Amino acid sequence: MKKSFLVLAIALILLGTLVVVRTAQFGTQQSEIEPVQGIEVDPAVLAERLGQALRIPTVSAQDPTKTNGDTFLALKRLFEKNYPRVHASLVREVVSDYSLLFTWPGKDQSLKPIILMAHMDVVRVDPVTESEWTHPPFSGAIADGFIWGRGALDDKGPAVAILEAVERLLKDGFQPRPTIYLAFGHNEETTGWGAEAIVALLESRGVEPEYVLDEGGRISSEVLGLGIPVARVGIAEKGYVSLVLTVESKGGHSSRPPAETTIGALSEAIRRLERNQMPSSIHPILRRELETLAPWLPYGQRLMIANLWLFEPFLEARFSSSPRGNAQIRTTTAPTVFKAGMQENVLPTRAEAVVNFRILPGDSIAGVIEHVRTTIDNPRVSVRPIEETSGEPSAVSNPDSPGFALIARTIRQIYPEVPVVAPYLVQGGTDARFYTRLSPNVYRFKPLLDEPETTHGIDERISIKGHARGVKFFVQLIRNSNGEI
Repeated sequence: MKKSFLVLAIALILLGTLVVVRTAQFGTQQSEIEPVQGIEVDPAVLAERLGQALRIPTVSAQDPTKTNGDTFLALKRLFEKNYPRVHASLVREVVSDYSLLFTWPGKDQSLKPIILMAHMDVVRVDPVTESEWTHPPFSGAIADGFIWGRGALDDKGPAVAILEAVERLLKDGFQPRPTIYLAFGHNEETTGWGAEAIVALLESRGVEPEYVLDEGGRISSEVLGLGIPVARVGIAEKGYVSLVLTVESKGGHSSRPPAETTIGALSEAIRRLERNQMPSSIHPILRRELETLAPWLPYGQRLMIANLWLFEPFLEARFSSSPRGNAQIRTTTAPTVFKAGMQENVLPTRAEAVVNFRILPGDSIAGVIEHVRTTIDNPRVSVRPIEETSGEPSAVSNPDSPGFALIARTIRQIYPEVPVVAPYLVQGGTDARFYTRLSPNVYRFKPLLDEPETTHGIDERISIKGHARGVKFFVQLIRNSNGEI
């Protein structure tokens, strides 16, 4: 017995030593970066030009025939007016009616090109909430240190910042070594087929970019409760599928209900899905992000991350305890629409619900459908995907590529208060998913530092100072891309 206890004690000591040693080896991988000086811009002028763009309500509709094309033509004319050097020196093409592709020929055609992306469309504003805005949603108002309006953050702000940066560089006589493409889709918020058409065009020309940069991550001081600004650069994004669940019956009078109504059967199906989520895991993308951030975490959290082989179940439990964390470790299940009934004393003949799934890389649309059917286990409930908006998870880009390193260096040059840049998984969908056909290095980052989280919400806005720094970011990114990538 004593020998057994001795063996156990030695094993525990060795285990403890291993855990402590592995934790001690988790030092920072971020090198010192000198901030860049001398990129002079006029924040007031930049703010006014962004305000002008926000005053044009380029709302994309799910049904392309209902999109107001005049607004996109008006935005195109505004770009022509505000960025004359861009239009004089770059080749502009209109793709799929309203999307824009600019080509800035490089001096060295042996270098792979780069692609900078954004989208020009915005989501609609709910008429019920319009009166709650401090400034009207399409006013482009400049007040209290902010530029106000739908699209300020998502995604006209970055689109305008890219154009401002190129205009500024052209004014300075700059010419890039690699060819640079500026790609602005017009329906990212709905179908994304404008961006898909741009990709098809570039693919037909054999374009293979060194890296692609679209919207996605940002700089926030709220990541994992660190309290320091962390820049997160997306290296992949979740897939997307909405499933329509339907139950039908003969209906009848409400005074003689059957044991299971259409509403009851459908409600039970949804409840089963909520109670039986898809499996969780510390995905390799999340693992890499945690390992990058570990040196800045308290010792206990750092110890767990350094020894995931031992503590992964505990970490999964911690992430699953919040909606934000849960979304990082599994394919999520979200009932979003429920339709049934037309009169209080009539049993509905049909009940229908829509359940939206954001699919973790490694899972698939087919796997989601199989999970749903198996979990519901009721032949009365039919399941079909809304194929028009479905998409598999994106390919995962390499966080160790020269392109990622270049983006990270630029972030820390323009935002010297940011000590760490980490790869992460984008929860929503972007136009970037189409560009993985062109390059294995597709990244997602917006140059925003602790801006109010008002994307798609009331009082969407960006600070005047933040927009100016975004322009500087793109100026420096293009400059950095002139070196050997």
